[in-house]
Amino acid sequence: MHVFLHRTKWRALVLLVGLSLAAASRADVIGTVSVLRIGGCGGILPAAAVLRHEPLLDHAAQAWAGGSPLAGAIERSGYAALASSGLRVSGPDGALLQALRRSRCSGVADPQFHDIGVYQRGSDSWLVLGNPAVLPPPAGAPALVARALDLINAARARGARCGSRDFAPVAPVTLSATLGDVALGHAADMAAHNYFEHRDLAGHSPADRVRATGYREQLVGENIAYGPTRVEDVVQGWLDSPGHCENIMDPRFREMGLAYSQGRAVKHGLYWVQLLAAPRA
Repeated sequence: MHVFLHRTKWRALVLLVGLSLAAASRADVIGTVSVLRIGGCGGILPAAAVLRHEPLLDHAAQAWAGGSPLAGAIERSGYAALASSGLRVSGPDGALLQALRRSRCSGVADPQFHDIGVYQRGSDSWLVLGNPAVLPPPAGAPALVARALDLINAARARGARCGSRDFAPVAPVTLSATLGDVALGHAADMAAHNYFEHRDLAGHSPADRVRATGYREQLVGENIAYGPTRVEDVVQGWLDSPGHCENIMDPRFREMGLAYSQGRAVKHGLYWVQLLAAPRA
C-alpha cells in the first residue's frame, strides 16, 4: 500500500485537451462497432452490449498488422484472453459501417466479447476483440462504495491513532461522483497496465487527475491498495498504516470517491483507489 498527499496552491487552471487524429479515428471505429452491436446488425441478431476499449488490444492489433500471428500478438500484449477474434477491414472510414454490416457483422456482434482494440494504417483497420480471462467486477458498485463510506466515517467519528499521532473525532466525509469517477479511472488504468503507483503512466498525479475534471480543490489525498477482495480488509489495512490513516482522519477532507478494478494482465488481484479532497469554496 502507498500513501500520497498533494497540496496545491493554484487558484485557477485551464486545461486544453486535444485528441490526436489516430485517437479520433479509433473512436470512430469503436463507435461504428457499437452501433452494429446495439442494433443487432440491423435487427438480424440479438442486441449485444457495447464493447469496452482496451489499450492492450490496441497493441495486439498493431502487432498483428505488423505480421505477428494474432494469438501471439494478444499474448505478448499482456491481455489474458479466454477467447479472441481479429478482423481486418479495408476502405475509407465512411464505408466502414457498410463493410462490417455486409461481411463481418456477426463477428463484431458476438456477445461473448467484452473488449476491443483497434489499429489503423492508411485505409486499413485491424480490430481485435477479446473475452478477458477474469471479468472486472462492477468497479465502484454503489453497495460497496456505501459500505466503504460507512467504515471511513465510523473511523472519523470515533477518532484514531495513526502511528504515533492521535486524531480526535472529525466530521464525516460525503461521496463525490466526480472523485469516484477519477478513482475508477486510475484503478482501471493500473489494472490494465500492471502497475501500482500514484502517478499514472502519463506522469499525472492524483491532484492532476482531479483538476482535469474541472473539480476545484484546495487539497487532494489518495490511498491505493492491491490484493484484498473485501472492502472491510482494505479500509482496515489503510487504518493500520500511519500515512493512509492520516489521510482518512485529516479534518480538512470533506469529500471522498472510491473504486476498484480487477487486475487483467500479469496480476489478477483487485486494485483499490480512494480519493479524498477538500473542495474550494
